[in-house]
Amino acid sequence: MKNLNVAVVGATGVVGREFISLLEERDFPVGNLYLFASERSLGESINFDDDDIDIIVLNEKEIEKRNFDIVFFSAGAIIAKEFAPIFQKKGAVVIDNSSAFRMDEKIPLIVPEVNGSILKDIKRGNIIANPNCSTIQMMMFLSILEELYGLKSVFISTYQSVSGAGQKGIDELSSQVSDLFNGKDTVPNVFPQRIAFNLVPQIGSFSPDGFTQEEIKMIFETRKILNLPNLDIEVTAVRVPVFFSHAETLMIELDREADLDVLKSEIEEHNALELMDDFETLLYPTPADSVGNDAIFIGRLRYGNNGTNKKRINAWLVADNVRKGAALNGIEIAEKILEVF
Repeated sequence: MKNLNVAVVGATGVVGREFISLLEERDFPVGNLYLFASERSLGESINFDDDDIDIIVLNEKEIEKRNFDIVFFSAGAIIAKEFAPIFQKKGAVVIDNSSAFRMDEKIPLIVPEVNGSILKDIKRGNIIANPNCSTIQMMMFLSILEELYGLKSVFISTYQSVSGAGQKGIDELSSQVSDLFNGKDTVPNVFPQRIAFNLVPQIGSFSPDGFTQEEIKMIFETRKILNLPNLDIEVTAVRVPVFFSHAETLMIELDREADLDVLKSEIEEHNALELMDDFETLLYPTPADSVGNDAIFIGRLRYGNNGTNKKRINAWLVADNVRKGAALNGIEIAEKILEVF
């Protein structure tokens, strides 16, 4: 495999830095690495493979100077919509981590372990959408249930860490905790309500039907990835005062009765999933277990209606939203399409 011209857009952000770390950690075939960010990051550099790489200010002139094979975007939807087409014209495959292209039926939305086979037809100059972090972490579990028993409906509550809002979310929680401990008032800026020692049942703006944008994204993305356009899904998304890793509770209605022993065996055979499920020893995952980890952790598996309804499965899922829920999924997409080059 030849070395590739790789770029990271939004390189100084939380997810951008994770992209860079994973490229090195996984020995991705990088020939030249170009790191783009806004003018605020001018003069900064990031270490990659024992070399300090200077930040390039993102603009069309700087893009035109270079050639690209794969470009990872983690700079928000507005930036992606403006600049991804420019990289496309340069013949790059763009893997975008924002919401800019996820709802476009013409653009593949990929979790490699679930629908990665779509990537065999990817050509240079294509855009691939990286799903929402909360969507990614439940896709493999849902795909196992769909294959074994068929999905009828899915009810989800998310408990999402502040890093889902980027560095500014991390900073707001940190500063609010400090202010409260020192007897100072807090003023929300990043989040709509105080996040320190609190829960906020709003992620994204509200639509007229009362759902938030985060909830709508999860519903659409789940249907698209599983190719189940009529799947019944309900979501409530909640921001919690945790720095990293998202958690989810799932209540799933199935077409056929499930066998928990079979389901657990399937989970244990999946490289990306980690089963932590033994209530007698109080074994279940927490966000702290998943920070910096590639796996999606699953626990609290049980039948519905006090164990009597085998067509209903309840579960608790935890994953590092910055790593597995964002950057790693993007890197794994790129690894799947290496044969294109």
